[in-house]
Amino acid sequence: MGLFTRRKRAPGATAAPSPREAQTATRAHFREFVRTRVGVEAFIEPVTSSTPMTLVLIATSGEWTRRRVPDGKTATEIARSMGIPVYDVHRTGYPQRMRDWNSRQSILAKRERLARMRGLQDS
Repeated sequence: MGLFTRRKRAPGATAAPSPREAQTATRAHFREFVRTRVGVEAFIEPVTSSTPMTLVLIATSGEWTRRRVPDGKTATEIARSMGIPVYDVHRTGYPQRMRDWNSRQSILAKRERLARMRGLQDS
């Protein structure tokens, strides 16, 4: 392979979405999350050395979803267009319900792994 030749895509691989397609998909995902959960709030996460700016939506149950956003203005506009409150995570921190939900999911996953291991041992 030459130094400047491009690799061919694997069969069935699709091109990365355009920025507009990615933005449309993000908005659709957030709208669906808000539509199917209760008490959703938005939290803007700042840019770090390893991650771009993101918007996290957190439901009353603690379930959450995160997607990249280009900037804080866009994040605020997305949240307000869905009629949900928006907060800066630097100022407010993450709600306890998010941490509780993450802990519950970890416990459930651990139980599931143990149950699968026990099922394999019984075979």
